[in-house]
Amino acid sequence: MSGFSISQITTVTQSFADDLDAYRAAGADGIGVWEMKVGDDSLERFRASGLESAAAIPAVPSILPLPLMQGPADPAERVEAICAGIRCLAPFEPACVLFLTGPGDDRGTIVEGLRAIGDEGRRSGVRVVLEPIQRAFAHHWTVVSSLAEAAELLDEAGADIGLMYDSWHLWREPLEEIERYRERIHGVHLADWREPTRNTDDRVLPGDGVVKFGPILDALRWDGLFDLEIFSDSELPDSLWKEDPRELARRGIEQLRRTVSSASA
Repeated sequence: MSGFSISQITTVTQSFADDLDAYRAAGADGIGVWEMKVGDDSLERFRASGLESAAAIPAVPSILPLPLMQGPADPAERVEAICAGIRCLAPFEPACVLFLTGPGDDRGTIVEGLRAIGDEGRRSGVRVVLEPIQRAFAHHWTVVSSLAEAAELLDEAGADIGLMYDSWHLWREPLEEIERYRERIHGVHLADWREPTRNTDDRVLPGDGVVKFGPILDALRWDGLFDLEIFSDSELPDSLWKEDPRELARRGIEQLRRTVSSASA
């Protein structure tokens, strides 16, 4: 049975405790935990909340450095940080822990990192997944921009790693590709595409953009948590990150539920 959750970046200005309160008040079933928000009492608070744990994100989220985020320059340090993040997030029992390749030409280092991350996921009892990033902004984040490219890279590495589907990145993906890789997908992020999109952090709530979710959700046949993930550059005049976080959570769950319900009607 599908449920609805909110990834903590959506309410980026709030604390972990405030996120739990806001998401429960909004009627969410789950939370997408971000390691950067985890504190000493977060696990205890999470367990008391009754929420499920959707896709989780480590504080250092990529093998190669990211131009738009701070973090170690050395890929080996980054891989160890991802592995430490997996260990930190494992007690929340997330549906998966996602990460990115980062941009660059060093495929050998990426493959080596994938193997280490896959091994850590297996040791920690956590499914880890690689997220493809859509092509327009791939130079900031990744070397893979489709499910097929991500799957090919994982197969090359022989790593025990699944795939993440994010509608904002992959809404143009051919439906037959979603169907082809459906069994390897272990997490789903939903957000809508603003037209025109102004930068890499300019998402809108489902139903407020141009994505036709019905065919996508039919192809996915997803029965886990539909996780709302909103990046919204606070320098933009109509940034969702400048809205009241509790109201954004309420409206986000409402539109998420409406989008999924209408798609399955």
